[in-house]
Amino acid sequence: MNYKETLFFIGKCLTIAHENHNKILVEDALKSNNIDWDAVVKVSTSHYVFPALYCNLKRANFLHYLPKDLVAYMKHITDLNRERNQQIIEQAKEINALLLTNNITPIFLKGTGNLLEGLYDDIAERMVGDIDLILSLENVKKADKILRDHKYSSSSIMPSDHRHLPRLTNRDKIAAVEIHKELLIEKYADEFNYTSIQKDAQKINTIQVMSFDNQLALSIIAKQINDMGFHYKNISLRNAYDVFLLSKKTNTQVAFDRFINLKNPLNCFLATCFQVFNKPNSLQYNSTEETKAYLTTFNEELNDDRLRSIRHQKTERKLFIKSRLEIIYKSFFDTEKRQWLIKRITDKSWRREKLIQFGLKKPKPNA
Repeated sequence: MNYKETLFFIGKCLTIAHENHNKILVEDALKSNNIDWDAVVKVSTSHYVFPALYCNLKRANFLHYLPKDLVAYMKHITDLNRERNQQIIEQAKEINALLLTNNITPIFLKGTGNLLEGLYDDIAERMVGDIDLILSLENVKKADKILRDHKYSSSSIMPSDHRHLPRLTNRDKIAAVEIHKELLIEKYADEFNYTSIQKDAQKINTIQVMSFDNQLALSIIAKQINDMGFHYKNISLRNAYDVFLLSKKTNTQVAFDRFINLKNPLNCFLATCFQVFNKPNSLQYNSTEETKAYLTTFNEELNDDRLRSIRHQKTERKLFIKSRLEIIYKSFFDTEKRQWLIKRITDKSWRREKLIQFGLKKPKPNA
């Protein structure tokens, strides 16, 4: 199985609890005994959907088609992730209670928000990094101080215009916390921000999460805009799986109507989801000339590993240079950004990492 075949097989597996036509196709593939499980493990792990893959195959009663040692490994990883997510849920609830006591109401975002909202049949499905939450601008620094007063700390410096404050960690807690003042980079912040999501936020007991439409949008935006996926024209199955599940709760073709500059990046990601998940009705998108061109490039790179690698490196260099030039320019007028820039360029490990990343320096043996 090449990368495209593996990606599409995993994509279909992630939908089998809802899409019967994919369930039939997946079972036929499993019965053929031609699945390259090493490739499936590698790709699903790199896309952070390994536990979700296991949960879906288990729910469909397909695990008996898999090698027994693989099933045992998948179960072990999924159990560990379930335990971690339960701790993250408890930590988020503690943070929520602490902030509410101080008259601050957070809105939980992304993976943590999805866990608190109950998006998944099994909380083990989602691999979560940080606890992300957003607050009104007047409460951001206040919340940061409150958490720091309760054993959270940070050693990093962020530019003043960054969308979130420096990550906070607590040695007694499992997850870092990111307090957001914005959802998006500056270019798009006016279209999607705290004000726009607060008015229709869902309240579950004392916890606030975004509406389904806004969850859907952020699941895509986090990849397309913040992680530059729109430039790379690739897909993240973790984000795509969230989009698929949310598409069962809202209409994808009208969810983005209110956007202007964001509509095309959102619609293009939806088009890739529609293709990779084998055309679920709930993932219908608005076909445009832009989506057609986007899918053409997406498929060209899926079919050619070398082309995908070359274009990825070229795009990475271009975006890195562009972002650093913007930072250098802004540092002339912004003291905090200037301090951040100086700290970065004087960090030897960071410089080495970037030289290796752009192929200008070889990594150390066994590194």
